[in-house]
Amino acid sequence: MGRIASALLLLVLALCCAVAMVKGYNHHESGEGGERRERERMFLLRDMKRIVRTDAGEMKVVRSSHGWISDMPNIHVGFVTMEPDSLFVPQYLDSDLILFIRRGEARVGSLYRDELIEKRLNCGDVYRIPAGSTFYLVNTADGQQLHVICSMEKFDSIGWGTFRSFFIGGGSNPTSILAGFERSTLSTALNVSESQVSQIMTRQKSGPIISLSNSHSDSHPSRVWTQFLEMKHYERVKCLKRMVQVHEEANEQDEEPIMWLFRKLLGSVFGNQVSGKDEERSSRPDSYNLFDRKPDFENDYGSSVTVDQSAYSPLRQSGVGLYLVNLTAGSMMAPHLNPTATEYGIVLRGSGRIQVVFPNGTLAMNAKVSEGDVFMIPRYFPFCQIASHSGPFEFFGFTTSARRNRPQFLVGSNSVLQSMKGPALAAAFGVSEERLERIVNAQSESTILPSGSSEEEKVKNERIEPEAIWSFGFLSNK
Repeated sequence: MGRIASALLLLVLALCCAVAMVKGYNHHESGEGGERRERERMFLLRDMKRIVRTDAGEMKVVRSSHGWISDMPNIHVGFVTMEPDSLFVPQYLDSDLILFIRRGEARVGSLYRDELIEKRLNCGDVYRIPAGSTFYLVNTADGQQLHVICSMEKFDSIGWGTFRSFFIGGGSNPTSILAGFERSTLSTALNVSESQVSQIMTRQKSGPIISLSNSHSDSHPSRVWTQFLEMKHYERVKCLKRMVQVHEEANEQDEEPIMWLFRKLLGSVFGNQVSGKDEERSSRPDSYNLFDRKPDFENDYGSSVTVDQSAYSPLRQSGVGLYLVNLTAGSMMAPHLNPTATEYGIVLRGSGRIQVVFPNGTLAMNAKVSEGDVFMIPRYFPFCQIASHSGPFEFFGFTTSARRNRPQFLVGSNSVLQSMKGPALAAAFGVSEERLERIVNAQSESTILPSGSSEEEKVKNERIEPEAIWSFGFLSNK
């Protein structure tokens, strides 16, 4: 019996030890997982907030997680989806706004030097609207949703963390900024009765994105916007000019009162310096199509396009640049760093991985991303993007500088290693110059690199000792 009891005691102790080891391992794994997720939150921007939602569309904004880095520009990335025949009502922002038409067609109307400028935007077009400039957006594609990606950069802050919209047109939803004034003040400013002011300030209840569909009843607030937008451009301009001429009020009495009052309201907002002549005047802002631009770099493994202030002059005032990268299946944008700008990226198509390295040479993040994900790479941080083997990987984004960004590639035929190879760099790695030469010259491609071969094939083809490859920390992580 004594031997049996001893055996049972040993068995119980062994089981307890095993359970403790499993718990410790799980705790270790949980700790590592938590640390990994915390690091990912520094670079993957998943703090998305829906700020507009109506039957006609929505707008979501991803806030920047720049708090851990000082002096980083306050940029937010927005996603606008609008149903066919819908309108984003007139408003202005406290932020510079850059629109990128991801899918669909649109018409944007905005004020430029007291003139109403209207532009038709197609897929791939980029358009800048300065902070404080009133604008509206219409989905003009027949039966197709409009998808817009935009950047918003705040130049100052007056007490709130994100950007703010100031709606010109509105009622109970959204609320027009004019509604904040006393009724008597607006009555005097518009030269109409207070009852008419109250009428126009309470009719709109459909939200910031409204449908312009003819299927709605005539009493729907969108009828006013539909009447205005269905006019030809010169007719809208004529309307805007006419509505500020107070002495013509008598000639307007045959119109529906709400439409007449609406015209007077627009006149108060847009002013009396509107001109419809020569719409294509060169001094006016224009759009720029990113898809039509010839790639700055292209090879068998992908292409990249950058747009800076030299290509699209309105970016000069915003201080924001743009880029578009396409990678074939399995290819890689070589490890590099941006010396002049922080980069914000949005995955448009496919999936892949993004690796980011801390300044101390440790891996900060190695995360899988797919369509719709937003990432941020701080200035100076080394990183690379790798397409999955299942298909192409396409991403678009914004940079925090409108000047030409000259990325410094760390690997490849145009890399820092190529430019600096010699006794100093060999000594820094602790290898001979000959060995360094063989390793650096092994990659004949630049910028966008092909899918990697196996470790055995690399050793066989390059005739380099395995330990030479492992002496490069950033190569060993491939």
